[in-house]
Amino acid sequence: MPITKAVVPVAGLGTRLLPATKSQPKEMLPVGRKPVVQYVVEEIEDAGLRSVLFITGRSKTAIEDHFDRDVELRRSLTTNGKHDLLDALAYEDANVEFFYTRQSEQLGLGHAVALGESYTEGQPFVIALGDSIIESQGTPSVLRRLIDAFEATGATAAIAFEEVPEDHVHRYGIAAPADGALPGVGDDVFRVADLIEKPSQAEAPSRLAISGRYVVSSAIFDALRKTGKGKGGEIQLTDAFRILLAEGHPIVGMRFRPGEKRHDIGNYGSYFRTFLHFALQDPDCGDGLRAAIREELGL
Repeated sequence: MPITKAVVPVAGLGTRLLPATKSQPKEMLPVGRKPVVQYVVEEIEDAGLRSVLFITGRSKTAIEDHFDRDVELRRSLTTNGKHDLLDALAYEDANVEFFYTRQSEQLGLGHAVALGESYTEGQPFVIALGDSIIESQGTPSVLRRLIDAFEATGATAAIAFEEVPEDHVHRYGIAAPADGALPGVGDDVFRVADLIEKPSQAEAPSRLAISGRYVVSSAIFDALRKTGKGKGGEIQLTDAFRILLAEGHPIVGMRFRPGEKRHDIGNYGSYFRTFLHFALQDPDCGDGLRAAIREELGL
């Protein structure tokens, strides 16, 4: 049975982006011409998935409003002949069905994912973090390749990894790859022996960082029920994966290819860089922005 469903956690408070996120979800912050979460949904649709469950929280109704078809706005634009602006709403016609449930208490990413159990109906599904944009190079996309790796290996979970600089490993969950190649799935895919959450440089078994995209079987829910509270009193998804590994469940990782990148909208530094990266690619405004940057820098 093909994988058709994705769970997208968007319930985080976004405190590192205050005051911009006091009443606006960080997932709705613009990156170029689109909010962050629209990139995520377009990635999901492009990978062939047709159903999305958003795990939301307080002050997140803007996400639901964004993906709702705005008949009144469309009528106004049509009446006034603003067909170019109508084209900007084409995402409303995506071949994706949307569902929403609320994480009323901030108990971590693992807890948020657990709220999707009845929605997934015992079938494998994708987890895509709503504050991360994955930039693929060509086709198939990172997410499509990850789904293919999950299906080809028969693993309980498949996790996408990006190689990060050595002095950044303390920010991420890091993979310890198992020895030996996996036959028939390409050099990008490997067996995961362990996952270390935010290790020091000395402790890090590699520079392969979890990148916010996962494909998992329903076994993840049993593991989450066994997962105690970790850092910050939260239920960590990485801890649930470690339980699966300890129980003998196979988990595979997939490396990003050259040119592929995760853009994490987690703090102002990464948000500003991400906005600039995509804005410079804008076909109408990119050249003008590039000239403005040179002017600002006195170049």
